[in-house]
Amino acid sequence: MIIRKAVSKDIDAVVSIYDKIHTAEEKGKVVIGWKRDIYPIRKTAEDATLRDDLFVMEEDGFLFGSGIINKEQVDVYEKAKWNHDAKPEEIMVLHTLVIDPDKKRKGLGKSFVKFYEEYAKNNGCKYLRLDTNEKNVNARAMYKKLGYKEIGIVPCVFNGLKDVNLVLVEKALEI
Repeated sequence: MIIRKAVSKDIDAVVSIYDKIHTAEEKGKVVIGWKRDIYPIRKTAEDATLRDDLFVMEEDGFLFGSGIINKEQVDVYEKAKWNHDAKPEEIMVLHTLVIDPDKKRKGLGKSFVKFYEEYAKNNGCKYLRLDTNEKNVNARAMYKKLGYKEIGIVPCVFNGLKDVNLVLVEKALEI
């Protein structure tokens, strides 16, 4: 398994994962808090690829996960009372982590988060931040197991999704 920066030819595979997650949510198999045609969508992957901050997880040419890693903090982060008073350049943020639902429960999400942590360290960041929908109990449990702390819940409109309770999460790296 490798995790690498995405290229334009990866976008269809990433969007396919988004679609599988939307379908699973529509069928009541998962609760993420996302909505088809609102978030995430093709433009989410395209924009991240253009910014060069979309990463994909693949094995033997099959792409089964992706996430956006950058230093862009979501606007509602400004309202939060973070445990660590960090400078913007010390913070790395993980957005829109997705794993193909056909590959769930294999530790792939944890592997991607470990990659994110190493990427942050290698880029001089001491603090990790991310967010998830309050409804996404599986992601919240995974982050907790990996040593992340929930610091608050902020009601907001998030990426076009109305009435979201966004859980803000952080972790200090040992460098």
